[in-house]
Amino acid sequence: MNAELLEKLDTQTEQRLILRGIPWQEYLAIDSVLENVAGLRLTYCQGLLEIMTLSPQHEREKKAIARLLEMYAFAKNLDLHGCGSTTYRNEAEAKGLEPDECYCVGELKEIPDFAVEVTVTSGRIDKLQVYLGLNIAEVWFWQEQKFSLYRLQDGEYRACEVSQFFPELDLTLLASYVQPDNQPAAIREFFNRLG
Repeated sequence: MNAELLEKLDTQTEQRLILRGIPWQEYLAIDSVLENVAGLRLTYCQGLLEIMTLSPQHEREKKAIARLLEMYAFAKNLDLHGCGSTTYRNEAEAKGLEPDECYCVGELKEIPDFAVEVTVTSGRIDKLQVYLGLNIAEVWFWQEQKFSLYRLQDGEYRACEVSQFFPELDLTLLASYVQPDNQPAAIREFFNRLG
């Protein structure tokens, strides 16, 4: 990987570098080289590799969402296992990515039950297609101050209004507490609202 390319990526805003025609083994090699570089996220889909920088805004939003979900699970006495941004891959499907956040509900599993993706700027890889290859049951997208949920059914993702894992969670209410620059107060208010 050319060091000059990485230096051109601005860490204060989300930027994306797209590489085409990357074989699976080369993707693994690039991932290995970049695994200790903070602030980068790789998404791979059948020869297309996207390297994205993570902006401070992106990171604050994903952390606020994670804290709220974890607080909700705590308040409702639900077993929620946080898996963070672990890299998941499926060589047979030639797909791999690192979710912003992902979780197992109930039991800890090899593949998480659902993933959360924060979208500050749109990428060129269809993340639902990557998640499909990883067999993640539900994907939550956070974009423009609202959640969009997709549930895997009959081999494809379908938009849904309610999470199968948190059927009582009001997503509009949750969205109102995603306040990245006011996390402590927003999380306390959310917790009090749940009580």
